[in-house]
Amino acid sequence: MDRLKPTADRGMEKQMKISRTLDRLHPRSAFSLLELLVVIAVLGIILFFAFPNIVQIKSDSENELAKARAEALNLAAAAYFQDVGPTTALSNWTGKSDEDRYEEFLMRYIAFPAPTLEEFMPSSEYEVNFHPTEPHRQKATLLGPDNPDIPY
Repeated sequence: MDRLKPTADRGMEKQMKISRTLDRLHPRSAFSLLELLVVIAVLGIILFFAFPNIVQIKSDSENELAKARAEALNLAAAAYFQDVGPTTALSNWTGKSDEDRYEEFLMRYIAFPAPTLEEFMPSSEYEVNFHPTEPHRQKATLLGPDNPDIPY
């Protein structure tokens, strides 16, 4: 019966057998365009909902770090006043800028100090202002980007 079929049909059958054999030996491992578009859409939706939370977490962590650093500066000021005595400390303290106070008096009382007060804070948006006459009794004021006075 095979002999009665035209040669073109026998060639087609042979190609189909070879094609089926190759499909079994080497299954396709590529993704279709539709599958790729679905994955991209799902990732886009996840990022759409996650990105604002990530930004908020970063902002909150900077705020908490600024509070911790301000508290460390308060403890350093209290330690300085206890170390040299209130009279000497107050005479050294008055008339100096916060940056000078940090570099001259407080750096040695902080575990991991930065070279400047600005670098010690998490970003340049945060600022610490010491009380001019009673830093050992009154907390320094912490100013931030969103809130002019951050309580801690």
